[in-house]
Amino acid sequence: MRPLPLADPRVVAVGDNVVDCYTADGVMYPGGNCVNVSVYAAREGVPTAYIGAVSDDAAGRLLRSSLAAEGVDVSRLRQEEGWTAYCRIGLIDGDRVFLDSGKGVSLFTPSADDLDTIAGFDALHVGASSFLDEHLGAFAERTRVSYDFSSEFDRASVAEVAEHCFLASFSGGGRSDAEIEDLLAGALDAGASWALVTRGERGAVLSDGVRRAVSTPVATRVVDTLGAGDSFIARTLIGLLRGEELDDLMAAASISAAFTCTEHGAFGYGAPIEITEEAGPPAAVALDHQTHPLAEGEFR
Repeated sequence: MRPLPLADPRVVAVGDNVVDCYTADGVMYPGGNCVNVSVYAAREGVPTAYIGAVSDDAAGRLLRSSLAAEGVDVSRLRQEEGWTAYCRIGLIDGDRVFLDSGKGVSLFTPSADDLDTIAGFDALHVGASSFLDEHLGAFAERTRVSYDFSSEFDRASVAEVAEHCFLASFSGGGRSDAEIEDLLAGALDAGASWALVTRGERGAVLSDGVRRAVSTPVATRVVDTLGAGDSFIARTLIGLLRGEELDDLMAAASISAAFTCTEHGAFGYGAPIEITEEAGPPAAVALDHQTHPLAEGEFR
């Protein structure tokens, strides 16, 4: 593992992918936490790779082609029999809501070759939605780990996962200042080198327990907030690897997140919705067809 700071960091993202299907518009966009982070890192000029699994269907081909178009190495993006992960997003009374989703072939077990590949990178990004927690120890033995807890977590999961983390990230929109301080302390006490909490319109907080920086959101014309939190994480990770001043990297991350909000989908590449309707049994639909509203300005 190369010592920090690095002028030329290399980042690999391992795990989830999805096509976000906007039912009102009839358009699907490539996305998923790990896919998004790999693309946003590549846009910062960082050599980047994505390791995951898709099917040979329209959704899978869209994910593969968009990643390649953004300069992300997809040589270890496997193709499996089945159907590519999807999420349906609708509008109810003007609010964007998650309608249903299915993981498809996106859940996979990293191979020995994957682990060898990971060792050649300076950091790996993974998240709770990738369901790869049992492999975090193996990842951390080979490189620095960036982990996105998203907004669903508890003390036990933070303590168990954060010990492997170089950067532990959380979506803290709607949480009180006291809750956010407790969250930062919990991750750092568990062993994370850095903890980041994004707070939507209130900006974000980054700390290593000694140093601390708070970002100020950048005003922008918001088209779609999908992926804004992922772009913030990607730029923060790159800044930490490069050894940038905290205030500088947080300002850059805010600009990156603001730009993401100006695009449809997480990073563009919209295509007509074409997902496999016979996408597995009802048990494969993770959200049980219930609606889950997204707060205005919420990062995902």
